[in-house]
Amino acid sequence: MTSLDTVGARTLTRAPLGGPLPDLLRRRPAMVTTVLLSVTVLVYAVLVVHRAWISDDGLIFLRTVRQVLAGHGPVFNIGERVEANTSTLWTGVLLGLAAIPGVRPELMSIGAGAVLSVAALALALDASRRFAALGRVVVPAGALVLLALPPFWDFGTSGLETGLSFCWLAGLWWLLVVRSQRAPQHFAAARRRPGRAWPTAFVAGLGPLVRPDLALVGVIALVVLVLLEQPRSARAWARMVGLGAVAATLPAAYEVFRAGYYGLLVPSTALAKEAGVPRWERGLVYLRDLVSASWLGVPALALAVAAVLLARPAWRRRRSEQPTDADARRTRSWDGIATAAVALAPLVAGTAMVVYVVRVGGDFMHARMLLPAVFCLLLPVMALPLRRVTVVPLAVVLVWAGIAGALLRPPYDGIGAGGIADERGFYTQLLADEHPLTADDYRRHPHLPSGVALLAHSPGPVLAVQAPGDGPAGPEWQAIGLRAGEPSGLIFLNLGVAGALAPLDVRVSDTVGLVDPLAAHSSIVPDGRVGHDKKLPTAWFVAVGGGTPPDDRAASPGDVEAASRALQCPALRELDASVRAPMTAERFWANLTGAWDRTAMRFPRDPVLADLRCSTR
Repeated sequence: MTSLDTVGARTLTRAPLGGPLPDLLRRRPAMVTTVLLSVTVLVYAVLVVHRAWISDDGLIFLRTVRQVLAGHGPVFNIGERVEANTSTLWTGVLLGLAAIPGVRPELMSIGAGAVLSVAALALALDASRRFAALGRVVVPAGALVLLALPPFWDFGTSGLETGLSFCWLAGLWWLLVVRSQRAPQHFAAARRRPGRAWPTAFVAGLGPLVRPDLALVGVIALVVLVLLEQPRSARAWARMVGLGAVAATLPAAYEVFRAGYYGLLVPSTALAKEAGVPRWERGLVYLRDLVSASWLGVPALALAVAAVLLARPAWRRRRSEQPTDADARRTRSWDGIATAAVALAPLVAGTAMVVYVVRVGGDFMHARMLLPAVFCLLLPVMALPLRRVTVVPLAVVLVWAGIAGALLRPPYDGIGAGGIADERGFYTQLLADEHPLTADDYRRHPHLPSGVALLAHSPGPVLAVQAPGDGPAGPEWQAIGLRAGEPSGLIFLNLGVAGALAPLDVRVSDTVGLVDPLAAHSSIVPDGRVGHDKKLPTAWFVAVGGGTPPDDRAASPGDVEAASRALQCPALRELDASVRAPMTAERFWANLTGAWDRTAMRFPRDPVLADLRCSTR
């Protein structure tokens, strides 16, 4: 056992708070802990199920799944290789579950998200219980934050990869904690912990497949694993290289596939949101939107105080019990460093995730991008021992949780002034449905169904676009005829809903670049809404389809002609070939070798400027 476990074993016969306590707390701490933590998991499960829904972005994942099952490959639109899903592993999970007959894919997605979210909390509680010290009464602490904040309930389902992110973070830390506690007496001589380390390395390597930004968390976990394994010989370091290979093989193989198949180094969503462009000021607004709305500083301070008060006695006791043997002292010192690294890894990783989210400008969904970071920061304090010194800070967290869960909400309905939205609240109001669970529920959307109906009643291929209008029904749908042989298309911001309601052979596009290759590589709109700050003019879509607008409400003929000429530029022709040319070995190699330059390529969103730039080169 680690030193913390030894401390816990010595306190088995002591009352956790001192003085006369119920006999149950003194004699059956394991049972009390199990009941308290199980009730916490159950309450969270009830909250997640109570808020079950599927978001527009969740439906984006399911269209890709439907395309794969239909034999069209991992694409959003037939014949157009664009990686619309940020989470590769979540797409794989949904594909695996799609093999279950008789289950609607939306319900399958919601159920999988709920199970993974609840499992994540269970894993996190067990890991923190193990790390805090076996044998004590351990009570939920950081877990109360999940129970108190509605965003954790909302995105426990939603059809997005958030539950998978939680489960990966919790599972990885659980593996590190268990690995840190496997140190028998012969370890000092063997310099190697018993059992196998490769499962931990393998799980750490899955980070970029869960979300590309989680690669940093995986690297931090691998550093901690090296500290735990204590390599002190050439053979031991060779073993570390082998563990690195275990971690890197799968994500590296997928990166080669991504570059060769899609022609990019990152998903299209990363280009659409320009993840490489720093937007610190807007990111701080996004962070403040969560922290101020939920008074998150209160539990953060209380949990930090509780953790410090618990760590100080154990640290002093460890320093006073140093062995006299020099070799044993060095091993104990290294083991102490490794144990501290396990405790600090979630804090370092969570802080890095917060910094990343702030740097890229946050998101348009309230709290969503920060939830994995908050979850990660809470891992070491998800459950804490009930001791005299922890009573006050834990009471503060409990009171805050009651207030936050009952009263604290974002100070806006739907979309706030900064473009940040209470995503679930927005759609439940828009659809007049507290639980939109399937694509059929989104047929109540006030704008999209009429656009889909326009496609169904058109005799030839058309592009359905919304022309500007001030009528009570909002913008009017307009059908622009396309050249023969082109698939019909539909342009709409809410891609998931459009992709769910439109047939698979309809080219569903967006102006912000989540699934449209041209829009993804276009320049951004200055001071646009975060996550939606690209807006490719309709003229480009008309030019791609060879159409001619009947009037200039949606696109002017001059802009369409300029876009048609710009599409003949070598860079845009190569971009088009990378996603639409038949996939051959030569095309795969061209995509692979050109992925770096193609990922960095941008062109002016204005067709006239793009044509001018092309003609001057």
